[in-house]
Amino acid sequence: MTDLNFELTGRYRERNVWKPFSKVIAAPNERIAKEWAFATIGSKHHLKRNYINIKTITPINGE
Repeated sequence: MTDLNFELTGRYRERNVWKPFSKVIAAPNERIAKEWAFATIGSKHHLKRNYINIKTITPINGE
């Protein structure tokens, strides 16, 4: 199965401030890319999913 690259943009809440993020994730589809973004950002910043807002998921062509 071939993984595609997806660029996810959104914001996460750190203390009382919402901070923007942009992340490129290799995943088989958009749904899994979104789940991996929640897992990665949540794990790194110790956040629950309701403190992470994903605004756009865009497939990226090429490498």
